[in-house]
Amino acid sequence: MSGTLVLVRHGQSEWNLKNLFTGWRDVGLSEQGIKEANDAGKKLAERGFKFDIAYTSALSRAQVTCQRILDAVGQSGLTTIKDQALNERDYGDLVGLNKDDAREKWGEEQVHVWRRSYDVQPPGGESLRDTGARVWPYYMHEIQPHALRGETVLIAAHGNSLRALIMALEGMSGEEIVKLELGTGVPMIYQLNSDSTLKSKEIL
Repeated sequence: MSGTLVLVRHGQSEWNLKNLFTGWRDVGLSEQGIKEANDAGKKLAERGFKFDIAYTSALSRAQVTCQRILDAVGQSGLTTIKDQALNERDYGDLVGLNKDDAREKWGEEQVHVWRRSYDVQPPGGESLRDTGARVWPYYMHEIQPHALRGETVLIAAHGNSLRALIMALEGMSGEEIVKLELGTGVPMIYQLNSDSTLKSKEIL
């Protein structure tokens, strides 16, 4: 019996649009982001997806994306678990700064290290490894059991919380995962074997 995980990074947020570091700041979706969330739902509806449970973060941009998808597949009232374990990586002192301004302040190379290294923390914030340290146990204890029962699970979250999860699902290294680009509002479908290993992956 194989289960299915559908992973979706939230649609474009107002701060994505402005090129700002967002992290745990609760920023809403842009008009484009709402369209992306709706489009993700339409794609999944066209494929006939029905979910048994949904998971999202404690941040509204992921929650709205999740709800738009559920509305599109005709499951508006589906049980949805919201937990900060799935929140975006905390960028600490960088939150609210324009990425170009940050480069001017600390230098291109330093900001690149903070954004794209696996285990280097920005000032006052989390590395991707730190993000994984909260995502992985939550996935193992709360989400994976549903998939292993053959259920179909929706996870609407963030670029870095999903990177941490994909790293575990695909057995990627820290060097590999930081190079992975995730589009906003793009459904990724993971079929799992009964022993939790990866059976297949598809990007809609």
